[in-house]
Amino acid sequence: MQIAVFLLYIRAAFGVLFGTFLNPIGLLLIGGMAAAGFGIANEKRWGYTLGIAMALAPAALRLAIAGPAGLLARDPIGLMFEVALVALLLHPMSRDYQRIWFT
Repeated sequence: MQIAVFLLYIRAAFGVLFGTFLNPIGLLLIGGMAAAGFGIANEKRWGYTLGIAMALAPAALRLAIAGPAGLLARDPIGLMFEVALVALLLHPMSRDYQRIWFT
């Protein structure tokens, strides 16, 4: 879970550094990733749910806009981090931890 929080914060910071905040959808993604990282760090159930949504959102948007070929064509390393974030959040140990400890 700590690595997932780190990745959410880093992706939000890179979004700010690379100008993603200039786009309204990008601004929502940045804010959502930062809020999800904060929520997970403070063991809130809404943070975990938002984290899963924010982990899936960039790939879903890219798929909707560019189709299946657009997933790998533009940013394969970014896709790798998106998949890693989803895997970290949906791993059985993370789900068990969330179910037991989050309020």
